[in-house]
Amino acid sequence: MPVAKRWTVDIYLSEVTRNGSVQTHADARLHTQDTTDLRGHGHALKHPDDADVPEIGDELAAARALSDLASQLLVAAAEDVEAVTRQPVVKLRH
Repeated sequence: MPVAKRWTVDIYLSEVTRNGSVQTHADARLHTQDTTDLRGHGHALKHPDDADVPEIGDELAAARALSDLASQLLVAAAEDVEAVTRQPVVKLRH
């Protein structure tokens, strides 16, 4: 019988303005039913001369946080496979 699992990712965004530049920070947090606790981080920087479109900074920072999270998840999976099989894993590329 199939088993359905649900994992969720929350993305938290924040902005800081310094010297006319807007820095957007993203924190992507993975929630699973086990003890997995992974967080990805991403940043975006708006130059003072760029158009003021906050959504672009949000998208870039979130994408970078998700990419960081995906890389960490691949490493965690490889480590788990090595622990179970006691064999080295060919490192997965993201």
